[in-house]
This record gives sequence, structure tokens and C-alpha cells, in this order.
Amino acid sequence: MRKFDNVPKINRRQFLTGTAAVVGSALVCPGLVFADQKKPKEIIVRAWGGAWGDALKAGVADGFTAATGINVRMDFTEDNEIKPKIWAAVDQGRIPPIHVNWDTTTNATISALRGVTVDLSDLSNLKGLLPLAKPIGLDGYPLVNTYAYVYVCAYRPEAFPDGPPKSWNVLIDPRFKGRVALYDDGIGFNPIAVLVGGGKLEDIPDHMEPGYEFYRKLKKNEPLLGEDADFTTWFQNGEIDVACTISVNARAAKEKGISVAWTVPEEGCKVDTDGLWVPKGLPPNEEYWAKQFVNFALTRDAQKKWCSMLGLPPVYPGIEPPADLVGDISYPTKPEDFKKLIRIPSKVLVENQPKWFAKFSEIFQG
Repeated sequence: MRKFDNVPKINRRQFLTGTAAVVGSALVCPGLVFADQKKPKEIIVRAWGGAWGDALKAGVADGFTAATGINVRMDFTEDNEIKPKIWAAVDQGRIPPIHVNWDTTTNATISALRGVTVDLSDLSNLKGLLPLAKPIGLDGYPLVNTYAYVYVCAYRPEAFPDGPPKSWNVLIDPRFKGRVALYDDGIGFNPIAVLVGGGKLEDIPDHMEPGYEFYRKLKKNEPLLGEDADFTTWFQNGEIDVACTISVNARAAKEKGISVAWTVPEEGCKVDTDGLWVPKGLPPNEEYWAKQFVNFALTRDAQKKWCSMLGLPPVYPGIEPPADLVGDISYPTKPEDFKKLIRIPSKVLVENQPKWFAKFSEIFQG
């Protein structure tokens, strides 16, 4: 799940420090030239599980291993749990528990502002990427955005014989009591709630009360609250009819034969980005190869396979959408595609999202 509190829950697996032999000569693969650097036996990449981790492995990790001989081990510790561990390691001068963090841009921005991220400005494959790749409001590239994604209105077609939901007000329709779902902290929906509740875009972030009043009405409809993997399970088991979730989860459910579709209601949907970053404090050779993993993830071939599997628009230009997403508003590629999508600046999210999450919990758990 994509949240930003700092409460650790599980212990980090043992960090492997062994190294292999020095590369005998520079390695070359499309879009990359690797320098002579001692190679670690593996690099550890924090990732999300399920369809997310599968896509990263097939689209990036396997190709990186084939090109370098370095194994990629994915660590599925949640982003909010790994963050304080990285911070503590950097603060205490210890080697951080991972080499690369696959993170939400908002969460990555928090770490960048804290000063624990390595600058990636020297990566060769930054040149020519779409502007979406550049983090807004930060100097250099303390992280690099890798794709965009939309928090869509996913629904079960059988529950909507007259067509897809036209408004997010469907979430408070008594007909669907107990059969609607959101993320368990409201991520992806908090700004939209303001609009559905009668507020305006300019009310965000200083006047969120319309959104909170909408949540109070929604609580009466007994929504299910969960994380990424839960939405697929709920649709598969026929437990929900409509939900706010990332399009990847809805598409993954559909590919499993589950009856699910998605739309962008009249109030719009939130669009966001994820990215990759490298923590400070790694041995120099391991930092080098961690940065090369990020650089590899920005090649055309890696972007095409990784993002196509996720069903998300990449930052590498000119890549055709998967056949099932051509013209889909959840796969924005042109300026006009973003007209119904709402992008909240990372700085606003960094400063306000914890407060939104706390208010969400107060309303639904109080």
C-alpha cells in the first residue's frame, strides 16, 4: 500500500555485503555502457508485490541481470516501513538496507528533502525523457519519475447495467452499502472527495472540509478499506461493486478473468507518479551499480516491457500503449488526456497528506 507514515512493523532481512570479481572490461548493452566496477553479488530493490513486483522483475530486473550478471533481489517491505530504516542508517553512518527504492514520488520527495538520496543527474538515459520524469520543485534528480498512474473508478459491470458510474457520488448510494471500497488512508481520493463534496480545486489544501463531510456520509455506507492486493480479491469474490483504486489493480483483475471495468467520473480522478531513488551511504561500487539499475530502467526496452505490464504510461517517449489501453483515459499520453485528471504538486502532498490521512482515520475509525 502507498502510504507515508513512519511506523515500522517488521524487521528488515539480513543485508548481504559479499562481492564478486571485478568486471574485466566495460559491458555494453542497448542504451548503456557500464564502467569497470567491482560487482556485488546482488542488489536489493524495494518493491510492491503482486502484479507490481512481477512487472518490475520481467521488465527491468531480469534484463539488468542478463546485462550485468548481478542478481536483483526484491524486498517487499512496505514503503512506509522501509523509509525510517533508511533514514536511520544514513543518520548513523551505516550501510542502508536496500540499494534502490521503488517509491511513490511523494514519499521519495520526503526522503529527498531530508537529504538521504543520491543525485542521479549524471545518468545517461535522462536525456530525451518526457518532462514527467523530472521531479518538480527539487534541485537536480534526487529521484527520477518512471511513469504516471491514475486512481480510477473501478466497477463491476453487472452492477451498472445502464453504463459506468457518472459521478463519485455512487460511493454514498445506499444501494451499494457495504459494497464500495477505498484505500485504507484515502490515498488517491482525498482531493477528489473535496470536489465530490461540493468544493473547488482551489480549496485544496486549505479548505478540505467539503471532502471530510463527504467522508462522513460515506462512512454510513460501510466501505471496505484496504491495500492494493485487496481490491483484486474483493472483485474476484464478488464482495464489492465499485472502488477507487489504481488502474493497474483493476487491469490485473480483468486479466485474471474477473468482471471489472473502470472509468473517470465527471469530478475527475487523481493522477500521480512513482519513481526510483538510491539512498546515500552505500559503498561506492554498490552505489554505482544501484544507479545503473535506475539507468537501465529508463531504457526504451525496459520502459516498454515494465510499463506495458503495469498498463501505465512511461516517461520514455514514443512507446505505444498496450492494445487494450489505446485511447483509455487511464493511460494519458497527450495534454488533452490530462484535462479530467487532477495532479497535486508533490510539495503540497508532502506538507498536507499526513494530515489528510489522520483525518481520514479519525472519521472512519473514530
